[in-house]
Amino acid sequence: MNIIQSFSSLLDKLEHSWESAKGQARTGTVLVSGFVIGVIIVEINRQGWFPEPIRSSIPTKHLVVIAQIFTLLLFFEVVSLIFSFVHSVSISMGKQIEVLSLVLLRDVFKEFSHFTEPLAWNQIKPFLFPMISSALGALAIFVILRFYYKLYHTQPITKDEKDKQSFIDAKKVIAFFLFISFVLIVLHDIWLYISSGEPTKTFETFYTVLVFSDILIMLVSMRYGSSYRVAFRNSGFAVATVFIRLALISPAPFNALVGTGSALFVLGVSLNYLYYKPSSYQLQKEQRLGRKTSD
Repeated sequence: MNIIQSFSSLLDKLEHSWESAKGQARTGTVLVSGFVIGVIIVEINRQGWFPEPIRSSIPTKHLVVIAQIFTLLLFFEVVSLIFSFVHSVSISMGKQIEVLSLVLLRDVFKEFSHFTEPLAWNQIKPFLFPMISSALGALAIFVILRFYYKLYHTQPITKDEKDKQSFIDAKKVIAFFLFISFVLIVLHDIWLYISSGEPTKTFETFYTVLVFSDILIMLVSMRYGSSYRVAFRNSGFAVATVFIRLALISPAPFNALVGTGSALFVLGVSLNYLYYKPSSYQLQKEQRLGRKTSD
């Protein structure tokens, strides 16, 4: 077994463990347990039972726990996104947009966590517009994804089974190193937060890595299918990842506007990709090579 097959086999085991019914049950258990424990810890801190300096490092608002558990949910969604790279470029792009929509919803809870208890209109007023814009942006992306997945269809990259498997193995290697990169980013950000208390930029950093991964997959796919519409579709998806990255660092309402625009751009690329008519020369070339469109 060569090194590529070793990486491929390892990723298959990771995906099976993560995406299986038991894996999903473990995820749910971690989220529920984390939420309950978080609320209990905050309440203990509110009662002043923790000594310093522990007391100052733990929130005193229960609402903060909601934003934190939503961030934990995003970590699990990003891992699923990484595994989706193996199966389809289109599905992977859809998962990227899904994560963006969840980030926007998380932003609503982050703004919500600024409020004291009981709630008062004077403190809500400055945060209301960012919360509304993020929520509407997430809803718009959710609606766009409905149409995007309706357009989804897959075609083999090539009629040659050996080439098809080779492309899948290449995507598995990329996904494996993407998984390792995400783990390292998370560990680095945890250490940074513990040592300095600085806010983390985990998802922003990860989406920067995603840009390189999307471009790499696009270049690898050209080895198996070099049609114009495939090159444009895959390059367009990489461009969409760039805009998603920008949405993650933009303030409200620009995060919602840029994020919704990114989703619309992906929908437009997919729609025209589906109905694009290649020239007779390109069709003859693909038939001669025995290749179809790449996914």
